[in-house]
Amino acid sequence: MQKEYPNKLNQVLKTADDLRSPKDLHPAFYGCFDWHSAVHGHWMLIRVLKQFPEIELAAEIRLKLDQNLSAENLAGEVAYFQKASPSWERTYGWAWLLKLAEELYTWDDPQAKVWYDNINELANVVAGKYIAFLPTQQYAVRTGVHPNTAFGLSFAHDYATAVGDLTLKNMIEKRALDYFSKDKNCPCTWEPSGEDFLSPCLEEANLMARVMPSRSFKKWFRQFMSGSAMKFYESAADVSDRSDPKIVHLDGLNLSRAWCLFYLDKVTEGSYPALRSMAETNLNASLPFVATEHYEGSHWLASFAIYALSQK
Repeated sequence: MQKEYPNKLNQVLKTADDLRSPKDLHPAFYGCFDWHSAVHGHWMLIRVLKQFPEIELAAEIRLKLDQNLSAENLAGEVAYFQKASPSWERTYGWAWLLKLAEELYTWDDPQAKVWYDNINELANVVAGKYIAFLPTQQYAVRTGVHPNTAFGLSFAHDYATAVGDLTLKNMIEKRALDYFSKDKNCPCTWEPSGEDFLSPCLEEANLMARVMPSRSFKKWFRQFMSGSAMKFYESAADVSDRSDPKIVHLDGLNLSRAWCLFYLDKVTEGSYPALRSMAETNLNASLPFVATEHYEGSHWLASFAIYALSQK
């Protein structure tokens, strides 16, 4: 949580004053390899504390959360967003920040309420960025990495639903339908590329299951992904080198496939019996490798594993 280096800042330097230490730039979310991984690392620990409040490290986790998620530190994160490039962390980091805020909002815990109050302004800034950006984004980004539109909208929709932000929720639903409602026959066999950690096809289906009425979604899903195409996910992606920072993305792909497949199994209500077994196959292929000696994967994969397990 507070491991400042190594660190990938991924920022545009407008002046020499912008070249500062990670902790100076990001007083809340500096303690990981990059900003978004720090954000979803915090989400993961909060999720674990909610489920297992007596976990051995609970007191230490709470102490560090209290240190990092202070009002002063989160005001520093707001200040960074206000001067950063409009595309900074769009939309992957945005999505995880809203997922973190959602997790705090839905936790009936005295400390969590303080942390939510502290992060609320930052969440509002990010929600505002979605609302400003989505009308101008004419085409969806269908890559299997950070800018994937469907993933970014799914988590933002969860947040908007939880906190009752109807402006954001309605905007996401409109744009999701604009981008994806006419899609058919998703080319599952084109997946994965060599550095994917998200499935373009499954993330899209995962989003549409959120924004469409059940009956409409089931009809859309039949046209989008045939049973024969779906069989592609019966085998997990092979991860040939977990010390390589791009190849290890494929462990994340297996875990994110799992969370999509678990969710789709629920919303299709048993119409596709193989979905759950495919989810288990992908989950189990990478679950043993979320905490290896290789920082390239260990700084982020546990968050993916916890989210996948939470969808079972």
